[in-house]
Amino acid sequence: MDGSVLTVGAVSTVAYLKVIKGSSAGQVLALSGEKVVMGRHPSCQIVLDNASVSRQHAQIVEDHGIFLVEDLRSRNGTQVNKQSIRGRTELRDGDEIKVCDYAFVFMLKATGPAIPVTGDSSVIARVLSRETSPNPLGNIDAESEPDLEAASESSQNSSVITSMGAGSSETGLRLNVRPEAKLRAILEISMAIGKVLKLSEMLPIILKSLFKIFPQADWGFVLLKDHNSERLRLRASHSRRPDSDDVPVSMTVVKQAMETGQAILSADVYSDRRFQSSESIADMQLRSLMCTPLMDTSSTALGVLQLSTLDASQPFNSDDLDLLISVGTQAALAVENGAMHETLMKQREFDRDMEIAAQVQLGFLPSEAPSVDGYEFADHYQAAQSIGGDYFDYVHLPDGRLAVVIGDVAGKGVPAALLMARLHASARYHLFSASSANQALTSLNFEMANSGLGYRFITLSIAMLDPKTHQLELASAGHLPPILRHQGNKAEFVGFHESGMPLGVLADQDYASLIIPLQPKDVIVFYTDGITEAMNHESALYTRERALTMIAAGAESVEDLVPSLIDAVEEFCEGREQRDDICVTALRRIK
Repeated sequence: MDGSVLTVGAVSTVAYLKVIKGSSAGQVLALSGEKVVMGRHPSCQIVLDNASVSRQHAQIVEDHGIFLVEDLRSRNGTQVNKQSIRGRTELRDGDEIKVCDYAFVFMLKATGPAIPVTGDSSVIARVLSRETSPNPLGNIDAESEPDLEAASESSQNSSVITSMGAGSSETGLRLNVRPEAKLRAILEISMAIGKVLKLSEMLPIILKSLFKIFPQADWGFVLLKDHNSERLRLRASHSRRPDSDDVPVSMTVVKQAMETGQAILSADVYSDRRFQSSESIADMQLRSLMCTPLMDTSSTALGVLQLSTLDASQPFNSDDLDLLISVGTQAALAVENGAMHETLMKQREFDRDMEIAAQVQLGFLPSEAPSVDGYEFADHYQAAQSIGGDYFDYVHLPDGRLAVVIGDVAGKGVPAALLMARLHASARYHLFSASSANQALTSLNFEMANSGLGYRFITLSIAMLDPKTHQLELASAGHLPPILRHQGNKAEFVGFHESGMPLGVLADQDYASLIIPLQPKDVIVFYTDGITEAMNHESALYTRERALTMIAAGAESVEDLVPSLIDAVEEFCEGREQRDDICVTALRRIK
């Protein structure tokens, strides 16, 4: 192979963002791939270094040539042409996108040199941080580039050497191949290795090209290890004898080549002492063969490439083996590239499925805060993975009350998300069927305990707010006690003694409830253990006590208080990756 870097994946439409307001004004960003995320977190493809920007603030998605921008439930919102957006909004040439203090113009054609930004790459483009690197791709340096020449040398030095048989001979007539035909065949192999990533297409091309170089070859095949079973499987074969469907494979030769890491040449199989005890070789009537192991860059045998002939007058010689070893070295690298390509394609398909699942899950959650006279609401939701098991909901009841529900399904990822989806539907049914929070919780628990969920359980709090009497009825199934802050910044945990077992543990559990009168400017905050169990680099937890202290001294409005709590947790964690889903919802009586 040459030293070029292969780019794998589907070809996508390219669009551009021109920075018109921000620390990198005038920069043009080339967007490719299916998704580019903008935000404050270092994992975003476009990093916006400003405290007012959410960690994952917005994303630009390409769908069949159409580009759409989506706000990711950010604190301060995203605007297109000075209008706040909800959900996905189609972008047109010349549209202005505003994210807090940053502004961009969306363009379908570049007006100058552009910095590549792609969501398909594992490389993050930190193009808008205050300490912008002179390298537009930030993380890339000379050491991170794949050194194909060094890899080739490593494979060549991994004890892949010529092993000559006792009966080896280079005398006799040779079938000469014209140099231009041999060069053409080698170019075909190089092109196949350089351009074709699917092994099912590439390996047959390599074998057919080798048959042009070696006119005496009757059979050729490639065996590769199966990744799951470690068993060798025939991945490609070629023959000059169409009347024979059987591929002559001697495991004696294959095993020796793979175990020793040495290429094998036998000019005369019948007189080769190494194979005289092999009945299979005798039965195949082979006269000369070459077999080279396909070694990866860590000197592990991936499989073998073998050519054989029945013509005793035209045996293979050492020059032939040197050429086969060279082709095998390139083929081994191509096999590794092909395996990585297949892995990337599977991962890309999985990521696409997870993105759809995340969109579905977000559809279960409230898209906006409820409107209740005399009250204000705020919330925050962030899954540790693409999807999670934390859950919250606002349910307007027929009698004018509002139910605020927050829960945490044991575990995270797909299983927790599936159970959360069921909880969403079941909780709403029981809220409409019951007259009180504890009755709704009791009937919901009975359903979950008899639904065959195994050992999974759910913590849940239900708070029914009556805006006429300004009373809050609280019932809890093992969930963390909410924090009630009174006027004058006095905060306390409430409902701890009235809390029962988590849902699904005891089918006959009867839950109690607590009536909390709310005075003007009283605040109550509900949260999951993603807040209290957030951990810093010293493995210290944020704890309920820290949350209590922060909320007691926090902003008066919950629209400011909830983001401040999230920022306080992030600051405490000092950049450590989020371990659990985070969910917070809060309400305040205004008057």
